[in-house]
Amino acid sequence: MINPALNAAFTLPVRVYYQDTDAGGVVYHSTYLDFMERTRYEWLREQGFDIHSLVQVHKVIFMVRSLSIEYFKPALLDDLLQVTAQAVELGRSRITILQHVLRGTATLASATVQAVCVGTESHRPVSVPAPLRHKLEIRS
Repeated sequence: MINPALNAAFTLPVRVYYQDTDAGGVVYHSTYLDFMERTRYEWLREQGFDIHSLVQVHKVIFMVRSLSIEYFKPALLDDLLQVTAQAVELGRSRITILQHVLRGTATLASATVQAVCVGTESHRPVSVPAPLRHKLEIRS
């Protein structure tokens, strides 16, 4: 179970660049996934688990198992967005993360991402590393 007090939403500011948009200055639908991936990466770093420590120390990586996304409003060239990540469910080898892309108070897109923890050699599911689990779980 996730401890809400320890797991407030992490927020990363993201500026929309020309490369993120179509000719009309509207962000490509797939670019939202890049913004969300970057935010999950920085969220893990904030928890004390950069990619190098996950691979070298814990011998694991996180892979997206499933993703459901809804788009509400377009992001536009030069917008300053806030992209959030918040773990809401923790299984043995899986973390469910809610993500939102915001412009001010307007929600532009929302996603539910299920990431699975896999061994670096086998690419098969393994337990979430105990130190990360400890940061996220409710302590009895």
